[in-house]
Amino acid sequence: MAAQLMPETYDIQTMNRFENTQTDVSTGQYPSLPAALRANTRLPAIGVTDAVISVSNLRLRTYIGFNPEERAKLQDVVINIEVSYVPAAGVYCDVVEAALDYKHITKRVIAHVEGGKFLLLEKLVADVLAICSDNPSVTRARVCIAKPHALRFADSVSLTLNYHNEGSPGQEYVR
Repeated sequence: MAAQLMPETYDIQTMNRFENTQTDVSTGQYPSLPAALRANTRLPAIGVTDAVISVSNLRLRTYIGFNPEERAKLQDVVINIEVSYVPAAGVYCDVVEAALDYKHITKRVIAHVEGGKFLLLEKLVADVLAICSDNPSVTRARVCIAKPHALRFADSVSLTLNYHNEGSPGQEYVR
């Protein structure tokens, strides 16, 4: 199919034309929407392939490490999260239920980190990554967790793990 030039926004007539098409961003066709959502709605132009939610510098305390002094006291960790997902069409119409609930994800991360005890930073990061990539609309996620003052003369030690679920090559976290 030849590439079409798409308008800046879709009006109701354009949306009616695409009403019975399958979702396929690569061909420029927008998913069908219920009539209630389509009424008086202008959607952004095709080209939005994903949305990225970032949670920056989430500061928590947990038990982390395998040395006796590390296992005896809570330590600070700083968590940075990026979650990419395919937004449902309803988000462009202010349908709250269509959005990825980042508050829910963050609450799950907080409960897991603060309620757990971890020997390795790798285990903690992998667990948080699994929480962040749990929703089927998530295509990519990145979690970086730092342990401030873990090494003398260094601000922090950190570890980053990535999740990809787009049929692209790469290591996926096994649940």
